[in-house]
Amino acid sequence: MGGTANTKSSSKTKRAIRDAEATKQQILDAAEIEFAKHGLFGARTEAIANSAKVAPRMIYYYFQSKEGLYQAVLQRPATQFQQILEQLNLEQLPAPEALRIFLQTIIAYEISHRYQGMLLFQEANQNQGKYFQLTSWQQPIGYITQILEKGMQEGVFCKLDPYMTTLSIAGVCVFYANAYENLKYLTPDVELLSSEMIEQYTQAAINLVLNGVLSQDK
Repeated sequence: MGGTANTKSSSKTKRAIRDAEATKQQILDAAEIEFAKHGLFGARTEAIANSAKVAPRMIYYYFQSKEGLYQAVLQRPATQFQQILEQLNLEQLPAPEALRIFLQTIIAYEISHRYQGMLLFQEANQNQGKYFQLTSWQQPIGYITQILEKGMQEGVFCKLDPYMTTLSIAGVCVFYANAYENLKYLTPDVELLSSEMIEQYTQAAINLVLNGVLSQDK
């Protein structure tokens, strides 16, 4: 009897944890869109709660404040992308292959998470990076620098400024997704988010970056 009671109690605890995590993710998903559209100051917690289909008090229960929720929303993509990169084991690959896979991965991620680019723009515009500096975005961005430095050490990449080149590569990776709402009017007859166009852009970006960094001696 005691064992059965303990098993039921354990099952309830696990279910409660799963439900709590699911609720937090619902709030974060809704908040990402609201903050991307309106920034920290323009976003309304009531709108976030309505979109997430939770009571407003749940936002404060899980995140303490509007600013706490905003910081969690800013941090989430950095954590997600860091986890994705760790699974790729890029450090075990030759630098050109690692850079190619990185480019494919980040472009695909940005296109499937377009609100995150808008969110980071709002943070730069409204807060001048006040909350961004508290995130761990430097870690996934640092992967590019590490790949470039490895390629230069191996002699397969030409000598270049790793940090400035990292910023240029990051721009190539995120521009297509972040500027889509404007770009779609330049070519109204082309569906830029179709799988064919995304693949075309990805290959163009890979060719541009690799042709720019590969040593001419190789």
